[in-house]
Amino acid sequence: MPVLDAVLLFFAGFLSGAVNAIAGGGTFITFGAMTLVGLPPIVANATSSVTQFPGYITSTLAYWADIKHFWRTALLLGVISAFGALAGALILLALDNPSFRVLVPWLLLAATALFAAGPWLKPAPKPGHEAAVGSLVGSLAQFATAVYGGFFGAGMGVMMLATLGLTQPGDYHRLNALKNTLAVVIAAIAILVFVSGGVIAWPQAI
Repeated sequence: MPVLDAVLLFFAGFLSGAVNAIAGGGTFITFGAMTLVGLPPIVANATSSVTQFPGYITSTLAYWADIKHFWRTALLLGVISAFGALAGALILLALDNPSFRVLVPWLLLAATALFAAGPWLKPAPKPGHEAAVGSLVGSLAQFATAVYGGFFGAGMGVMMLATLGLTQPGDYHRLNALKNTLAVVIAAIAILVFVSGGVIAWPQAI
């Protein structure tokens, strides 16, 4: 890998972490950097998922004490998220690079719209602590979000906060903890699929 490419990816990773810590959206930076160094769009997308994964884990660990209070909801939605992420990642692998390249501008536009609407999509506090675990609407919404996350991922966090805010009780802190936990599940399943499909550029990811 050329030195300039390595430097670009290093700073993209650093900037992505800073952006995620403030407002989210680091995937935009890492995906863009991966494509700039010449990776095919599917490989760039899969490799970007790997670079974002440590941040998801760190965010989840920071909320671990809170997550233990609603572990049933986290477990159910985690299983649903795993199946959704599996479907999304398999759909991505079923495409070829030219087809995915056509979709990328629209995916980026949708993700940008989600981030722009983020302040209005923030969930309002709702009373209660543990949701009704069998909520069909919440389960379907999380499955759809996980499919998107496994397929592309940019804007997934904002989308999850919006859907969780409509279907789960609790304040923003609780919903953010749940969102971070589910993001780990989605990213982990997607990465496993991408590894099995051989579409991760490990030198660029590291």
